[in-house]
Amino acid sequence: MPEVFIDGIRYEYEGEQRLLQFIQDQGKEVPFFCYHPSMTAPANCRQCMVKVGQPVKDRESGEYELDEKGDRVIRWFPKLQTSCNLMISDGMVVHTQETDDLVKRAQKDNLELILINHPLDCPICDQAGECPLQIQTYKYGPEGSRFEVKKVHKPKRVQLGPRVVLDAERCINCTRCVRFTDEISETHQLTITKRGDKNYPITAPGREFDDPYSLNTVDLCPVGALTSADFRFRARVWEMNQTPSIDVTNGKGCNIDLWTRDNLVLRITPRYNGEVNDHWMPDEGREAYRLFNENRISRPYQKLDNEQVHSSWSNAIVTIAEQIEKTDRDKVAVIGSPHASVEENYVLSRFASLLGLNEPVFTPHKEEGKGDDFLITDDLAPNANGCRILGLTEKSADEISQMIEKCEVVIVLSDHLIDRGIITADQLDDKYLVSFATNHSDTTRSADLVVPITCAAEHAASYVNVDGRIQRTLPAKETKYTNRRIDFEMSEGRLDRYGTNFDNWITEENKVDCMPLWKILTEVASEAGLSDYSYESGRDILDEAATVIKALEGVSYQAMDEQLGIQLDSVRPAVKS
Repeated sequence: MPEVFIDGIRYEYEGEQRLLQFIQDQGKEVPFFCYHPSMTAPANCRQCMVKVGQPVKDRESGEYELDEKGDRVIRWFPKLQTSCNLMISDGMVVHTQETDDLVKRAQKDNLELILINHPLDCPICDQAGECPLQIQTYKYGPEGSRFEVKKVHKPKRVQLGPRVVLDAERCINCTRCVRFTDEISETHQLTITKRGDKNYPITAPGREFDDPYSLNTVDLCPVGALTSADFRFRARVWEMNQTPSIDVTNGKGCNIDLWTRDNLVLRITPRYNGEVNDHWMPDEGREAYRLFNENRISRPYQKLDNEQVHSSWSNAIVTIAEQIEKTDRDKVAVIGSPHASVEENYVLSRFASLLGLNEPVFTPHKEEGKGDDFLITDDLAPNANGCRILGLTEKSADEISQMIEKCEVVIVLSDHLIDRGIITADQLDDKYLVSFATNHSDTTRSADLVVPITCAAEHAASYVNVDGRIQRTLPAKETKYTNRRIDFEMSEGRLDRYGTNFDNWITEENKVDCMPLWKILTEVASEAGLSDYSYESGRDILDEAATVIKALEGVSYQAMDEQLGIQLDSVRPAVKS
């Protein structure tokens, strides 16, 4: 087995590996700026330098030459090497800044050179608190600057495109952003202009940076030269909670982190999953923070005298039960949704079954030609395959419309059918529409009863993506009826821990008056006289579903967390015998 010695410790390795990545994989650290594991390594920043040598072999015997102490004789490279683009070779000996003073001094001097023209604006920089340059300067850099000359000035607050703002003075020319548009998104929209200490990334004259993946360059930027137009100056990283979740704006299910403060999602960033999205996500998925924060339905609405007014929860629950009770079972249409989770569709399906209602159906939400064979798909819903696994009948738009025409009561889960053009508002004139939804829409405004349910940022639930991989969300936002301190699924930040209702960073109005679908249906079932229907959490629901749905056998929240999702063998519904 080939071997390499790093700071006196022997490691074995297989295949071709870059030295810097191998060092990181062993849990050790070498500072760097320009390197990224999913892109080429140009060795621009020169920060990852290490001392490297090879043992000397006798040409005739092939044996290693030994010194008087019996140790291998090492022939060191004449200069320090950049570890990001150096491939490991058998017997290689490496000294990092942890064991070699020359390496430590070289890294310190290199940081001093990088900082010559860098503006010292950490207090007002969006990258503060998560800035590699800031962190590495504290760990490896000089205590101060010996340069007292005027710094070079470059363009500031440049709107490169609709979503990205450039502050060229902060740029250290790592070229990560340029390489991303060349190698990953392949739009080639960014390049480096000018030379020497005056260069920076920019678009071609007359062009804008409208790459559908443009905000990934903000994540890549190690210094805050590129910032998000939406998130700019809204919060510091240490003020927010970071909650793992998945993107529910299309069928790919990119792994993401939700960043919340004062119960609002302020930004969304990609989370690494090599089986789904690598390190990236589309810009559309980041804009879902509006979906979680804005235009939310809070408290039930009921239509009286053709006008929607707020209603109580108890009245809404009783009304649903009464409408079902007084209507022939075959006149009640139950419509599930590819936008709703596995758990929500499962409890809706079981609710319909126990009450003898028509089997739930769903219609896919696709836009042909929208996909790009990368992370954007034609499927605009996150859980169409989940509906298929649960056995919901898949209907076309015309079939859904015809079914509604024949019914008197229509129960719709998280699907804005009017907005999608599946049905028209006129078709509902003589129907009683119950809409379980998260956000206001033309569909909810046509409903006789609107019941607000939790969104993907407010509950733990699972979704099956277009590739048949089941993944889950975690609650990042509180509702009127949840509390971070007693919900073990939720993370708690410093502001949450010490904030009270009297503090100006705690806004009770930011908590939506909504509940998970399973808790609402449990109340309705109780009102309807069902004694064996009761659900408290998404975790319990999935555990039950895994015992009756063959495709979900062995699936659990714990397994999904440990494996970053589970690839299902089949997306076809099959019930265990």
